[in-house]
Amino acid sequence: MQNHQNGFQNGFFILFVVIACAVTGRAHGDAAATRGTRAPRSDVARAEWVAMLREAYSRPSAEWPPPHCDPAVTWREFGLLSAVKHPADNPHSPAKEQLGKALFFEPRLSASGEMACASCHDPDLAWADGRTVSFGHLRKPLARNAPTIRNVAFQESLFWDGRALSIEDQVEAVLLNPAEMHVTREHVVSVLSQSATYRELFAWAFGDRKITFDRTAQALACFQRTVVGGHSRFDRFLAGDREVLNDQELIGLDLFRREARCMNCHHGPLLADGQFHDLGLSYYGRSLEDLGRFEVTHEAADVGRFRTPSLRDVTRTRPLMHNGLFELSGVLAMYNVGMVAIKRQAHQHDDPLFPVKSPLLKPLGLNRQDLADLEAFLGTLEEPRRRVRPPPAAPK
Repeated sequence: MQNHQNGFQNGFFILFVVIACAVTGRAHGDAAATRGTRAPRSDVARAEWVAMLREAYSRPSAEWPPPHCDPAVTWREFGLLSAVKHPADNPHSPAKEQLGKALFFEPRLSASGEMACASCHDPDLAWADGRTVSFGHLRKPLARNAPTIRNVAFQESLFWDGRALSIEDQVEAVLLNPAEMHVTREHVVSVLSQSATYRELFAWAFGDRKITFDRTAQALACFQRTVVGGHSRFDRFLAGDREVLNDQELIGLDLFRREARCMNCHHGPLLADGQFHDLGLSYYGRSLEDLGRFEVTHEAADVGRFRTPSLRDVTRTRPLMHNGLFELSGVLAMYNVGMVAIKRQAHQHDDPLFPVKSPLLKPLGLNRQDLADLEAFLGTLEEPRRRVRPPPAAPK
């Protein structure tokens, strides 16, 4: 009975999203205004608006119109990505990067011998995998969507719940997770030690042929820190080419900063605040329940909170959200209505773990043109496609 009830609730949730998208998509004119959705601008008004924005955003970013952020939010202006800083205990070298790249595409690092890091973080798929959720050991579906590893060098915590504080920790967690790579430290050392090629690569990277699990994690982390972006059209805009954005994209930028309130969570060079927020998507008490950050901290306030993802390359790393259930247009539509508010059932009245949606989420009243403009701006964050060829497989 519980399974049937959960299925109904999950279906109702998706139906709500579809209705929300439809309402925000078709609302326009005077009728839209009565429903809280602002009327679209006329062609003349839109042209005048563009002219005003061209002048405003031609100035240095410190003089741009201030964003619409809540008082408690400490926001950072958009900016170019900085140079990557490698940690002192795992400095970069070309040899270590080359070793890490070989290991990244190495399926022998998995218990099945068929999975590699690149299985879930494919460079041809913007370093993600394009799936709702990834496949793990023996092709069993995992619980969450695989985020891109591009720009992980700039992130303070990793995984949707932030349980890893370094890329080295992230590598170790994935390798040893029974649901993912499903290996032991001993397995990794044994497999790599049997290869003369890897013995040579480790010698070049570390000065001797000793192969250890920790060195394996360091090399993989070193390579991942080299997977960075910063070549999008928006980066060109930030660098001074103010004409690279067309009118729709420029309007979308202004909407993103102001009326759409996106900069409450998506700001700075990564377009992410590095914090954890509850968007109402925990499916609390239902079959798709995911408690998010709570599983790490065990603090009631963290139930349903997930790390804010970077919006760089967002148009190429779909589907979106921690559960991979949404496309970009649907996400924008949900934000427009203030996201999902889970209501307590009778049996949850005194539940101390019942999730509380972020107060940063509010209905926006954007019309269909606004949402299209926002999506157009987000498209400017896309990195150019560059093929990354896997290195030749090391002989066994």
